Amino acid sequence: MIGVNEDPTGSTASARADLVLPCLDEAEALPWVLGRLPEGWRAIVVDNGSTDGSADLARGLGATVVHESRRGFGAACHAGLLAATAPYVCFCDCDGSLDPALLPGFVARIAAGESDLVLGRRRPQSRGAWPAHARAGNLALSRMLRSRTGLRLRDLGPMRAARREALLDLHLTDRRSGYPLEMVVRAADAGLRVTETDVPYLARTGRSKVTGTWRGTWQAVRDMRAVLNAPPAPSATSPAPSSGPAEVTR
Repeated sequence: MIGVNEDPTGSTASARADLVLPCLDEAEALPWVLGRLPEGWRAIVVDNGSTDGSADLARGLGATVVHESRRGFGAACHAGLLAATAPYVCFCDCDGSLDPALLPGFVARIAAGESDLVLGRRRPQSRGAWPAHARAGNLALSRMLRSRTGLRLRDLGPMRAARREALLDLHLTDRRSGYPLEMVVRAADAGLRVTETDVPYLARTGRSKVTGTWRGTWQAVRDMRAVLNAPPAPSATSPAPSSGPAEVTR
């Protein structure tokens, strides 16, 4: 059974939300992550080609499992967004570095009209939680984002929340490491209010598949630089590009 009746932020919000968890070989972390799911929420675990039994484990723990064959963080995240049905959609890494139990506070800020897109600003809890190469890449991107949009964000982490329809209206197209940044850039271009709130950042469980090395980090930075150099987003009335179907199992 998954779900916790806990809101460390002190919020009393009870808004229903779907939590998208992009997953690539995270069997070791999944029990803890799914155990921290807020009560009444649905976990959508998007399996992106795992070979360690992550999909079966997630299904056995009560999550909805979406199979996305196209490799890429953005591909997995967007497949989860398309599978979501709740009024609010949250995103979180599936490696145990971030606590999903904090997300009701994010949703509460949106429901109260204080923000349209809430990001979690990661605050490392140990020396090894956020390696130097990952911090350097994040700092570079924050500066580029400020130049592009004027937003003074200190982190572009994966933990975030927004209304589902608002996210769909952004017509996100990146399917690699640029997806989280594209979400912020297009939200800013659309006039949405983007805010951040501090969250504890723990040492991940297992090996990083993207930013575990300098090479991986700078590949992600290159993907995100391409997002910053892209033309403005289409209007909300433009048809969203198709990503193809993803297989959903429960």
